[in-house]
Amino acid sequence: MRFAIERISRADEKAAAHITAGCDGVYTNPGARFYNSGMDSLVIAGRAFRSRLIVGTGKYKSGEETAKALEASGAEMVTVAVRRVNLDRSKESLLDFIDPKKYFLLPNTAGCYTADDAIRTARLGREVGLSDWVKVEVIGDQKTLYPDVAATIEATRVLVKEGFTVLPYTSDDPVVAQRLLDAGASSVMPLGAPIGSGLGIQNLANLRILREMITSVPLIVDAGVGVPSDAALAMELGFDAVLMNTGIAAAKDPVLMAEAMKCGVIAGRLGYIAGRMPKKLYASASSPAEGISR
Repeated sequence: MRFAIERISRADEKAAAHITAGCDGVYTNPGARFYNSGMDSLVIAGRAFRSRLIVGTGKYKSGEETAKALEASGAEMVTVAVRRVNLDRSKESLLDFIDPKKYFLLPNTAGCYTADDAIRTARLGREVGLSDWVKVEVIGDQKTLYPDVAATIEATRVLVKEGFTVLPYTSDDPVVAQRLLDAGASSVMPLGAPIGSGLGIQNLANLRILREMITSVPLIVDAGVGVPSDAALAMELGFDAVLMNTGIAAAKDPVLMAEAMKCGVIAGRLGYIAGRMPKKLYASASSPAEGISR
């Protein structure tokens, strides 16, 4: 991390000149690799993104804090709730703090409880010029915020026919995932835990099954991430990206947490690409016994 270098004593300054600055990709060693260079791009519906972290824009204390957190996260794609922003721009809007030249906007249908509501909201987002991409979110239960999967499938089917690129928030049910693919979804985004809970990934078995089954479109963990290790775990499972909001926005220091989440995603992805060592029941010495002088 970039902060580690600041804590190194003067006696170690020479050595510090060759230490990397962590996930920022700021290196003093000219031969070192830069941020994301070890990873392939995330490709959704033919569009490539260098960052595998997708972030939401709700729950921050101010527009200024939102902008700083987005910058620190390194994200390229950010979600915006169509029903919760001022679209006519007659007064200050969240959109004033998101540079469309820098970020790819993904409107979402947060707050919708029926397929019809989600479809209308997606159309509104496109009509005002936000995007013809949409994160479809149809809530089925107000307390748990679990998705209404039947309504989600229906909204996905209709919107795909109307030319939208649809990224649906869904459950971890493999059958539902297949129905969404049949409806034309450009990704499948199962929850890791209830929205805003920060519980971390609670459904490892189902997520592993989904990873084995879903190979034709990106698989993205959406919801439940609370700390960077949660994001790293999702990526170590082989998921293609992580989408989060509350895990960053509700932190004591959202900007610092945004950077931490970036590092978690990168570490998990690189670990997945590198391939973990086999697990063993018994110990195995790091230094082989062969060749040791006796």
